[in-house]
Amino acid sequence: MAQTEPNLDHDVSWFLLPSYWAKMVVALISFLCFANSYDGDFVFDDSEAIINNKDLRAETPLGDLWHHDFWGSKLSSNTSHKSYRPLTVLTFRINYLFAGGFYPVGFHVINIILHCTISVLMVDVFSILLGGLQFSNKGRRLNLAPKTSLLAALLFAVHPVHTECVAGIVGRADLLCALFFLLSFLGYCKAFRENKEGHNFSIFWVLVSVILGAIAMLCKEQGITILNAVLLRKGLLFRITLLMSGGASILYIRWRIMGTGPPAFTEVDNPASFADSLFVRAINYNYYYSLNAWLLLCPWWLCFDWSMGCIPLIKSVSDWRIIALAALWFCLIGLICQALCSEDSHKRRILTLGLGFLIIPFLPASNLFFRVGFVIAERVIYLPSIGYCILFTYGFSLLSKQAKKKKILAVAVLGILLINVMRCALRSSQWRSEEQLFRSALSVCPLNAKVHYNVGKNLADKGNQSAAIKYYREAVRLNPKYVHAMNNLGNILKERNELQEAEELLSLAVQIQPDFAAAWMNLGIVQNSLRRFEEAEQSYWTAIKHRKKYPDCYYNLGRLYADLNRHVDALNAWRNATVLKPEHSLAWNNMIILLDNTGNLAQAEAVGREALELIPNDHSLMFSLANVLGKSQKYKESEALFLKAIKANPNAASYHGNLAVLYHRWGNLDLAKKHYEVSLKLDPMAPGTKENYNLLRRKLEQLQKKGSA
Repeated sequence: MAQTEPNLDHDVSWFLLPSYWAKMVVALISFLCFANSYDGDFVFDDSEAIINNKDLRAETPLGDLWHHDFWGSKLSSNTSHKSYRPLTVLTFRINYLFAGGFYPVGFHVINIILHCTISVLMVDVFSILLGGLQFSNKGRRLNLAPKTSLLAALLFAVHPVHTECVAGIVGRADLLCALFFLLSFLGYCKAFRENKEGHNFSIFWVLVSVILGAIAMLCKEQGITILNAVLLRKGLLFRITLLMSGGASILYIRWRIMGTGPPAFTEVDNPASFADSLFVRAINYNYYYSLNAWLLLCPWWLCFDWSMGCIPLIKSVSDWRIIALAALWFCLIGLICQALCSEDSHKRRILTLGLGFLIIPFLPASNLFFRVGFVIAERVIYLPSIGYCILFTYGFSLLSKQAKKKKILAVAVLGILLINVMRCALRSSQWRSEEQLFRSALSVCPLNAKVHYNVGKNLADKGNQSAAIKYYREAVRLNPKYVHAMNNLGNILKERNELQEAEELLSLAVQIQPDFAAAWMNLGIVQNSLRRFEEAEQSYWTAIKHRKKYPDCYYNLGRLYADLNRHVDALNAWRNATVLKPEHSLAWNNMIILLDNTGNLAQAEAVGREALELIPNDHSLMFSLANVLGKSQKYKESEALFLKAIKANPNAASYHGNLAVLYHRWGNLDLAKKHYEVSLKLDPMAPGTKENYNLLRRKLEQLQKKGSA
């Protein structure tokens, strides 16, 4: 049995609850913090990691998950971020299959459950970290710090910086990593269970700990740091060798799978890492550490993205922000000295564990070993916050020991918890929709071009182009090389027929980033509208050169060829679009219409039938094929398709008008009259319909006269 350490709970005025009730309270409060995010949308990175990730679809072989990154790209690709998290993607896939589609409620509910589970496990973890690892004579682990472990678990459960991990579905990687991180730690602690005969060290539980650490790493890269964290406990050389060997093997296997090349990031992702001066890089990295520490201490200013000018670089020692990193290192050095030199072994142990759990899980995000793709990311603080909670709780116990009015101090801490609960609820509500999330960032990071870009994109998607232009322009002003903002702004200006400025923006975008395929395609559309056909064709082919599988570009190239009466080239371009994207309705439709207009009715019919087999519920295809069948005098089949198209889209005047023409030709004059009238009611200015209706009326009048005669 281990030697008894000073009881941390002795001077703390706090709630003392049985273990079961303590866990129930933690679970309930952690649930209350984030419950209002359960019916939120897919927001921000969720689109790329979930909606656009083919690895979630049933048709994608499960084996592909082990060769793709978190976003569904091949790990061998030069564009891959090398984020290897197959087990997290697997849980997304299970969510998708059980829900029968992309319904976010199930995804959010799992995230909330995971955070509640982790918070409950924290009660046991903190009881070991704060109270020590001791067992009863029957081999049951003792909780020697029930009050402080409850406080630390509550601090963790309600920390607002965790909102991104819980309310943002992509944060599940951090949640799963943390879950298996803690299980690995608890498994390792089981290796020290004692019995009546004395010390009983279990190699089995050490191996279980290594396996759980590997699972944590397959959920997110930070998971491997658990093997370093458990080494903070003193142990035998054999145990250390076993853990280090396991960790090295896991890292080697992962390195072989992901490839030997590092991930590729751009300057806007992490500007400090691209600075030429070692001094500038070092000073800014340390400033980022101080900001992460501040988010743990005062999590009030939270933002979904901290890149693109949100935090300007420190370039000289005269910058007042140097004070922040000086304060950070002053505190860290003080704590490290106490952890190493204090005569109180209990203090040394707790401070060492607190600093270890604060620093070690943060190392993969520190830029020390490799460049990361962000400036600050709140999600990476999920695990390091364990160390913060240890240090905070230990500080509270020391203050309680000195304070004369302990209850006032306890009330103050309770107030902090309540404020954090309200902050979590507010922040998780902001994560419910992209509009709220992006707008919430404007006051936190007004210099962040990406924030303005995302607000503009959200407004553009809702049809508010005028407001979107304002935010896109601000994004370009803040970052004159922001090609995606230029592209989207150019698109809107193109639609508003402001072609000259649109061309200037898109030309600048492809000049800055020559392989930007979408900008090349949009530039081609603008040049086509300006009737500069040769330049437009060249832009389209340049886009296809940089993105081989680009169905939309082939579609627009086909439109260009159709305008130039190069019918064969147009059909070939549209056929390429449908080969690359079989559900490309516009390309199919244009092929049918072009073949119809050039008198190739049999070929038009064949293409129409092929299209409807692939997209059976597309009413526009039904309409186009119905027109072809009507001209081929296949009236019955044409009628059926017209009626089906009208059922799918009853307010389309042209559908009723063309069905009326069919009936007119067919001799069903009463039905023709009915549908002409419906068409004119829907669109009184419908071209040709009024003339055809007048012809029909005259014919009906003539028939009436003949009948009466």
